[in-house]
Amino acid sequence: MSQPDGDSGAPSGAGGRPELGRLLRPASIAAIGGAAARETIRQCRRMGYAGRIYPVHPRESEVDGLPAYPTVSALPEAPDAAFVGVNRHATLDVLRALAERGAGGAVSYAAGFREAGGDGARLQAEFADAAGSMPVLGPNCYGIINYLDGALLWPDQHGGVRREGGVALVAQSSNIAINLTMNRCGLPVAYMVTLGNQAKTGVSDVIPALVADTRVRAVGVLVEGLDDIHAFAAAAQRAHEVGVPVVVLRAGRSETGQGLALSHTASMGGVSRLASARLAQLGVAEVDSLSVFLETLKLLHAGGPLVGRDVASLSCSGGEAILMADAGQGRNLRFPDFTPAQREAVEATVSELVTVSNPFDYHTFMWGDAPAMAETFTAVMRARFDITCLILDLPRGDRCDDSLWRPSMEGLLRAQAATGSRAALVATMPEGLPEDVAARCLENGVAPLIGLENALAAIATAADLGERRAAAPVAPQILAATGIHAESAHLQTLTEPAAKRALAASGVPVPDGRCVSADGTGGAASAAAHAIGFPVAVKAVSAELAHKTEADAVALNLDTDRAVRETAGRLGGLADTLLVERMVSDAVAEVLVGYQHDPVMGAFLVVGSGGVLVELVGDRAVLPLPATRGEIERALDSLRVAKLLRGYRGRPAGDTAALVDAIAAVGGFCAARVDRLHELDVNPILVRPAGHGVVAADALVRERIPDEQGASA
Repeated sequence: MSQPDGDSGAPSGAGGRPELGRLLRPASIAAIGGAAARETIRQCRRMGYAGRIYPVHPRESEVDGLPAYPTVSALPEAPDAAFVGVNRHATLDVLRALAERGAGGAVSYAAGFREAGGDGARLQAEFADAAGSMPVLGPNCYGIINYLDGALLWPDQHGGVRREGGVALVAQSSNIAINLTMNRCGLPVAYMVTLGNQAKTGVSDVIPALVADTRVRAVGVLVEGLDDIHAFAAAAQRAHEVGVPVVVLRAGRSETGQGLALSHTASMGGVSRLASARLAQLGVAEVDSLSVFLETLKLLHAGGPLVGRDVASLSCSGGEAILMADAGQGRNLRFPDFTPAQREAVEATVSELVTVSNPFDYHTFMWGDAPAMAETFTAVMRARFDITCLILDLPRGDRCDDSLWRPSMEGLLRAQAATGSRAALVATMPEGLPEDVAARCLENGVAPLIGLENALAAIATAADLGERRAAAPVAPQILAATGIHAESAHLQTLTEPAAKRALAASGVPVPDGRCVSADGTGGAASAAAHAIGFPVAVKAVSAELAHKTEADAVALNLDTDRAVRETAGRLGGLADTLLVERMVSDAVAEVLVGYQHDPVMGAFLVVGSGGVLVELVGDRAVLPLPATRGEIERALDSLRVAKLLRGYRGRPAGDTAALVDAIAAVGGFCAARVDRLHELDVNPILVRPAGHGVVAADALVRERIPDEQGASA
C-alpha cells in the first residue's frame, strides 16, 4: 500500500514523536482475540481493504475463512497494525509480543484500566511499559477507521464509506466517534481515530501523522483536555506548516474552581478560558458545540479557511433574509452592501420589482429556472464577497416533489464554477438538506451547511483561521514553570512597597511614594505627604493585608495635613509601617493585570476592567505567555473598558500605548520569575489621558519560596 506524501515510514517522527504511518495506513493487519477481532476482519472486508489480514487465536485454526495463527510470534511477518481484542491482563502479554516482533502499532480494545479505578492505574502503567516504543491507541478505545484505504481496526458498525479525501476526526470517546460516522449532514470523514485513555499515544501524536496525509483537508479533535501543551503546540505548528486547519471541541468547558487564592486573577482566569486563549494563540480554532464543529469542518473541507469576513446572503424570502441578518449579529462578520456598479450588474438579471441589497431577497420570479438563477448568482458572486450563502431548504422527498427547488442549487453550482468564489448552500433545518444534495455540493466545491446560526458560526471560525494563516507562523513557545514545586515550597506574599519596587525594576510605572513608621502622631506620614505633594493615599503596609479596601486599610484623596495625620493614626492600629503615595486624579480608566500558572497550559496574564468592582463587572481577557504587543492590543480591544480607553461620551482617550507597554512589562516581570511566581495582581493600573502615561496604583505578588530557606518577611 503506497504511502501518501509527507510520510516517510521512518521509525520515529520529528521531535521524538512516535511514527504512526504504519498504524494509520497499514499494509497488513493482525486481528487478535475473539468476537471483537472477528468483527474487525469483517469490517475490513466490507470496506474493501486490499492488505493482508492475519487472525490470531490460540484455539481456532481458521477465523472468518482466513488461516489463524496461535500467537503473535507465529505470524509470517511483523504486522503494520494490530487490533488487540483480549482481556486487560492478556493485553499486556500481547503488547510485549507485538513490540518484540516489530509491529507498527496497535489498538487496545480492553477496558478496566485507569478509568475503572482500583488497580486500573497500576495496570495502565504496566500497559505503557509493555508496549515499549511501539505506538498504541487506548486502552479502552475502538480504534481506527481509515476510509481512504479501507483499513479498519474497528470492532463495530460504522456509517462511513470509502472516499478519496475528507476530514480526519480524533475523539477520546468511542461512542461519540461511532455517532459521528453515522452523520447524515454531508461531512466527509477520511479518518476516525479514537484515543481512549491515551496511555501511550495521545492527540498530540496523532495530529502530525494525520496532516502528513495529503488527502486530509482538515482535522477535527474532540477531547476532554490536553495533558501536554508543549507537544500539542508542536503538533499545531506542524499542521499550520502544511496548511491543514485544526478545529477543537473540548468537553468540560464550564468554569471550575480555582482553589484558595488571594488575587482577583485566580477567580477571573479560569482553566477553560485559558485553554481557549492558548488554542487561539497556537492557530487552532475552537468551537463550542458539536453542530458548529461539523459545519465548520464541512466548510473547511470545501475550500479551507476564508480570507475575509464579508458575507453575501441569497434567498427567495424576505423573512429568511431578515433571519440571516439577525443570525450574523455579534459574530464578527459583515454583510456589506453592493457598490453602485455591482448593484447595477445584479439588477440587470432580476425583475424590476426586486430590490438589490445584502442580504438579498431575489424573490421567486425566476423560480425553477437554473440558467436564470445562475446568471443572478454569478453577478452577486462577481462582487467578490468572501463567501456567498444561498438559503435553500428542499421539501421532504416522501411526500413532495423537489424538482422546482433543485434548480436553485444548480444555479449556485454553476455560479461557483463560473466565478471560482467561495459558496455555501445553507438549509435552515437538517431535514432541508438531503444527503445526495450535500454530496453534490461538496463534489463541486460548495459547502452544504445546516442552520443559519451554525452556518455563520462556522463561517466566522473559518475567517478566524484565515486571519491566523495570514499572520506570522505559529510559534509553539510556551512559558511554563520548571523550578520550585508546590510540595517543596511555601507561599510568601510581598508587601505592597516590595511588590512595587520589583515591578518598577521591570519597567512598570508606579506612583511616587514613601514608607514611613506609624508613629502615633502621624508626623512621619505628614512629612511624606508634603514632600510628595497633595492629594495622597495612605495605606497600611502588611503582607497579611492583601485586600486593603475590604480591611479598611487604605484612604484615598487625602488633600490636607489634618486628614493625613488622622488617617495615619487610625491605620497605625493595623500595621507598624505606612505607605504614603501621590494620588492620580485624572485617570480615564482602571485596568487589572494579573498572573497565574496552570500546570498544563502554562503561564498566563489576565487583563480586564480594574478597581473594586473587578469581579462584579467580569470584563476580562486571557493572554497566554509569552504575549506579543499585537496580542495585548487585541485583548484590550475585546474588553468593555476599551470604550473608555478610546474616549467615551466626550471624555479624553486613554494612553493606550503606555498601557500596552505596562502590560508587556508585567509579562516580562512574570517571565523572569516564572519558576517562583505563584500569582500576581496589579489592580488597578490607572490609565491617564493620551500622552500622560499609566500608573500601577496597587500590586499583590505571591511567590513560592523553598522550604529550606525558611519564611522571610
